[in-house]
Formats: sequence, C-alpha cells, structure tokens
Amino acid sequence: MQNVFPSTHPLVAHKLARLRSTTTEPKKFRELVREMAALLAYESTSDLLIRPIEVQTPLGKAQGGDLLEKIGLVPILRAGLGMVEGFWELMPSAEVWHIGLYRDERTLKPVQYYNKLPVEPTVSVCLILDPMLATGGSAVATVDILKAWGVRKIKFVGLIGAPEGIQNLHQHHPDVPIHLAAIDERLNEHGYILPGLGDAGDRQFGTG
Repeated sequence: MQNVFPSTHPLVAHKLARLRSTTTEPKKFRELVREMAALLAYESTSDLLIRPIEVQTPLGKAQGGDLLEKIGLVPILRAGLGMVEGFWELMPSAEVWHIGLYRDERTLKPVQYYNKLPVEPTVSVCLILDPMLATGGSAVATVDILKAWGVRKIKFVGLIGAPEGIQNLHQHHPDVPIHLAAIDERLNEHGYILPGLGDAGDRQFGTG
C-alpha cells in the first residue's frame, strides 16, 4: 500500500505478540504500549528536518545536527494517551494536544467531544497517536481538524491497522503517512479489527 509503513523490527513483533495475548494484564499492557510507541517514534520520525551545527567535544570539534521542526503529539482520546510517554522519552520537548473522539456504535462514525487547540498552530509537524486504525473515521476527522488548524505536515502512528481503515484514511488524505506495528486481516461486523487485540482503551485502563 502506498504511503503505509508497517514495522519490520523484531522487537516490535515480539512486543506486539504479547500485547495481543488475552493473558496480558492492564499494567503490562500499558508498558508494552509505551515501549512499542517509542520504537515507532524512532521509525516514524526519520525524515524530520535538521540544520547542521558544530559542537565542541572534550577532544575537538564535531559536526552534528539540530532539529528544525517543532513537534506536536496528538493522542486521540482515550486510547491514544498510552502512546504519549513512549514518544516523550525520545522527544521530551514535544507539545501534546488532545482531541477527543468516540465512535458511535450504531453508525460507526466519529463524534467529537473535546478539542482545545489554540487559534494558531504552535507546531510544524503533528503526529496523530491512536493504537487502532479500524474504520479510519477518527483518524480522518483528526486530520481534518489539524489541517483546518493550519498544520500541513501530519503523520498517523498506530499499533494495528485494518485494510479498511488504511484505505479510508488514504482516500481522504493520501498525503498523510501511516506508520503501524502491523496490518491485520479485516474488520468484523462491529467494526473491530481481526484478529486485533480487543479494545485498546479498555485493556489499558482495566475497564473491559
């Protein structure tokens, strides 16, 4: 699929297998989400712009790089919250902006209930964080919001994606790269990913 980047890293595969397991308790589940987010943060930011700088080492001068772009993390509430810490471990200066969307279980359409973005963009790159890219409705709505806000460089980072959700996001926003730990088989009649891992929010917060 074009502009879709499933991870091939052995550590991602190792952790994802444990994340899927029904025997994984909420505490361990949260730890795995954070660890996988950090791995995906590394993979999804390989094209960030830097400017060359010179630094003084104890033995001489060395050429290095300084990050030019200001990064915003946009976790989709509530499941996306668990991915923030993993990203912050690698980019502690990143701003975090929350967007609240829930899926209407009857229509499977996203409904926005929270948005505290300021009037003008304060970042140049936004990374949308959501463990599951199922129908893709929430991802499409979030990109719509961020583009209307004025951000033009946007990426989606998730753990598992269904072909239907990937297609939906790509159809509406083909310019948005999609970084995932894995692409699963399909959605079931209730809009859940198969084989998936269940409800990522419930499993993180012990509410299932």
